[in-house]
Amino acid sequence: MPGADKETDLTERIEAFLADLKRGGSGTGPLRGSGEMARETTYLLRRITAQARWSSAGDLMEIIRNEGRRMTAAQPSETTVGNMVRRVLKIIREEYARSRGSSEETEQQESLHKLLTAGELSEENFRQHFVHLKANVIEAINELLTELDGTTDNIAMQALEHIHSNEVIMTVGRSRTVEAFLKDAARKRKFHVIVAECAPFCQGHEMATGLSKVGIETTVIADAAIFAVMSRVNKVIIGTQTVLANGGLRAVNGTHSVALAARHHSTPLIICAPMFKLSPQFPNEEDTFHKFVSPHEVLPFTAGSTLIENLFQCFILLRLFTKVSVTPEVINALSV
Repeated sequence: MPGADKETDLTERIEAFLADLKRGGSGTGPLRGSGEMARETTYLLRRITAQARWSSAGDLMEIIRNEGRRMTAAQPSETTVGNMVRRVLKIIREEYARSRGSSEETEQQESLHKLLTAGELSEENFRQHFVHLKANVIEAINELLTELDGTTDNIAMQALEHIHSNEVIMTVGRSRTVEAFLKDAARKRKFHVIVAECAPFCQGHEMATGLSKVGIETTVIADAAIFAVMSRVNKVIIGTQTVLANGGLRAVNGTHSVALAARHHSTPLIICAPMFKLSPQFPNEEDTFHKFVSPHEVLPFTAGSTLIENLFQCFILLRLFTKVSVTPEVINALSV
């Protein structure tokens, strides 16, 4: 039956996405862009909306919540997945309110009251059936996907407001958003970029290669030289994995060192982060924000036999992301 085939195909796609998340977000390596992850999550949620069996907004919200819990549990450190699930749930509520003929402002005022008085009964408001609700929700999700595609360009358009001629800019590792930000500024400004290599993955070398191809003067430095070089830097521009609820960041290792050095030398620190990286999570417990990956980057598997012959036990923890790390006190500007 065609309907059964669609459900089977949808289930297989969801399981494949969950397996991808459990492997760290990519089958080809540990470093995957948050923008790509946000788009894939939204594409999958759109597919669930189109192919899953539901008759009311309440049914659809329950399906999205259940699948969203599975996605976030598969990779708790990938906050963009949960952000996209919450955004789609908001879209469903808005489209349901629009189908009922309620204004968005009225619905928001009612929700504040219901939050305190209605409790579980608030879900009863989403049980009414509307014929065109599915089409409206899918159209709104398509608009969200278009918005996600343009986030990097929107941030890059602000580059000339922050970067001036003959400045020395420092960044750490590789961020696609920061790279686009600097390339946009290079169209009308001449400046020098210093890139911390961000060992052991050394993404900084990839960043430097991309910037040099468009004619930006670029220098790669070791992470240990960050503090020594900071005195001649005019601005620090970095990306981030997540902007936490208290204004702090969760970013790649090495970002904390850059932020503290910038604070010591009173150097402005600018963060380039699209809206989907703003998270309601609060850094209550630091260890839950760490993300550990395979240590083969620093110790290849081929060296294992030699190592075992000389050491009885050896534990290597390679941390990719850490809860910064960067507290809100050291951030001067957030470009979204």
